[in-house]
Amino acid sequence: MNAQKRREIFQRLAAANPQPTTELHYRTPFELLVAVVLSAQATDKGVNLATARLFPVANTPEKILALGQAGLEEYIKTIGLYRSKAKHLIATCAILLREHGGQVPEDREALEKLPGVGRKTANVVLNTAFGHPTIAVDTHIFRVANRTRLAPGKTVLEVENKLLKTVPAEFRQDAHHWLILHGRYVCKARRPECWRCLIGDLCEYPAKVTP
Repeated sequence: MNAQKRREIFQRLAAANPQPTTELHYRTPFELLVAVVLSAQATDKGVNLATARLFPVANTPEKILALGQAGLEEYIKTIGLYRSKAKHLIATCAILLREHGGQVPEDREALEKLPGVGRKTANVVLNTAFGHPTIAVDTHIFRVANRTRLAPGKTVLEVENKLLKTVPAEFRQDAHHWLILHGRYVCKARRPECWRCLIGDLCEYPAKVTP
């Protein structure tokens, strides 16, 4: 895919959604971190339902530590893998208090040292909470990047690096959100809705689907 076509893709996505953001509900960097950790192998809707119960009671490292693992599990037990996620969050809260003054660090290396936080989660926090032009490649972005030929790659890291290299600078901050939403609602895994895709004529997917 050439640079002109890539630019046109993002121009259209930007025109359709000028201020994209995560569908996870949060008010602080810490709430976002918790929500993203909980979102692994879970839907944003399911996470939002759980955090709507959790955050009014405990939305700081101190308050979540005070709940304890068993107490935290009661709030998030509707989410898949909730026991391991509770364990990771308790350990993360302890590290945040011990090493970062209770604040979420604005640093990739420090974020990736937190239990339950990998590169994708760190990218989401850096981008959404702190405004870094990172691109967190989840299953939606991986699929869209490969299917459209926007940034094909065999691994998540390869796709991320290609996107960072080829997405025009003025679109890099929001590219992560546009591509996730496009993959979630239009360029779906089983049956992409090509007939209503606003970038369909630019997409290089050879097996476009009709209604």
